[in-house]
This record gives sequence, C-alpha cells and structure tokens, in this order.
Amino acid sequence: MKLGYLWHGLSGHPIHPPLTDATIGTYTFATVAGFAEVTGITQSAGAYGWWLALVFGLIVTVPTALTGFLDWLSITRGTGLWKTATAHMIAMLTATVFFALAAIIGHAQYGHGNVSAAAYTLTVIGFLSMTLGGWLGGAIVFVYGMRVLKLKDEPAGRAVSPIPHAEREEAAGS
Repeated sequence: MKLGYLWHGLSGHPIHPPLTDATIGTYTFATVAGFAEVTGITQSAGAYGWWLALVFGLIVTVPTALTGFLDWLSITRGTGLWKTATAHMIAMLTATVFFALAAIIGHAQYGHGNVSAAAYTLTVIGFLSMTLGGWLGGAIVFVYGMRVLKLKDEPAGRAVSPIPHAEREEAAGS
C-alpha cells in the first residue's frame, strides 16, 4: 500500500470524485430548499433546510477541496489538462465563497425561519459557479481521462476490489 492512497485513492478509484457528489448534492439541496422558502412553498422548513445544507456543504467542501488540490498538484503545469483543472478549481472556490457568504448573511433570517433575497441570490450565484465547475470537472475526467483506467477486460470482482492489483498500477502509470 502506498501513502498516496490516503488522499488520491487507489488506481481507478480516486477519492475526490465521490466527495464532489456529496458536496454538489448538498449545495443543490440548499438551492432547492431556499427556492421552496423564497417562493412560499414552505413556511420555515425550507429556510432551516437551506441553512443547514449550506453549513454541511461547507464542512464537506474541506475534504473535497483538499483531495482535489492534491490531485491538481500532480498535473503537469501549462498543459490543457492543467488549465482546465485550474479553471475548475477557481470556479469551485468561487462557489464556496458565495455559499459561505450566503450562510453568513442569511443566518439572522434563518433563525426566524426565512431566507433573505440577498442570501438566496448569493446561493444561486454559488450554484451557477458550482455548475460551471462541475462542467469543467467533467472535462477533466471524460475528455482528458484523468485517473481513468482503460481495463475493459478486467473481471468485475477485480474491478471493484479495494485491493490494488499490478495491472491497475501499470495502467495508471504508477
């Protein structure tokens, strides 16, 4: 076992992408819950869900961003992949700032079961920036193939196994 497995994951099973699912899902829920509150679909419940989701999203952002940053450090500077990954990182950091501002500015109204227009606007801007970042992250995986192994004939049991195999390490160039 290699020490890098702790922050990069195993070959063919990176840690950063599954963490992004949790982060994006949480912020998406916050955006939807906030929408339910500002449009009057809910009375207080949307505000509570919105704020709690923002706070949980900010917590989950820490390991997500850290593992992404460590992956970014492994990319050759100046390449198309590096430029795309840098744009992805900037978009996601921008989203995080907007979500954090929404949570801070919206906290007082959240305590009264409301989402202010300013706080929800910041949430929507964060969501749009996160959407752009997700699009760029998709290019990193599906266009550049970062951390993707092409072992099409790998038996299913070995493909999902948490135990590293020599073929995986060789395909990953490790």
